[in-house]
Amino acid sequence: MHNKVMHYDFFQSPHGQMLLVANDIGLSGVYFEGQKYFPQIDPEWRHETDHAPLQRAQRELIEYFHGERKQFETALAPEGTSFQQSIWKAISTVAFGETITYSELARRAGYPGNARAAGSATGRNPLTIIVPCHRIVGADGSLTGYAGGLDRKRALLSLESGIPDLLSAA
Repeated sequence: MHNKVMHYDFFQSPHGQMLLVANDIGLSGVYFEGQKYFPQIDPEWRHETDHAPLQRAQRELIEYFHGERKQFETALAPEGTSFQQSIWKAISTVAFGETITYSELARRAGYPGNARAAGSATGRNPLTIIVPCHRIVGADGSLTGYAGGLDRKRALLSLESGIPDLLSAA
């Protein structure tokens, strides 16, 4: 598992610099700089600007931030437990512009009643935006934790709702 070659590059998003990581199968990580669980760049990783999965992810992220892409098609290869994988897969079913609660997420993943565990796995999602964990909200609709920070979560949701966030200027 550790002999996989990892490639990485940086992407400047409207919400700060991002680190993109991929192996030869697909994208394994998309992180906002300074977010919770931001990985150490391993000296074995290769900084490559022309690695196909990284280039594709950058192109799709640019389209997303310009409001031209609602779904990502880049190949994904996140590493996690089978429970985490099932939660991340369920997160991917939440449509652009929609939000669901952690308990609904747990139900969709086949683990009804496990909202807290689903929330924990959501926080560990290594594919920010691509696996849209910003679309998961608290039972009362509140914007609970987001590894990338609540301001970013609010900004992403307002981008998707098409309504500029009036609070962002406050």
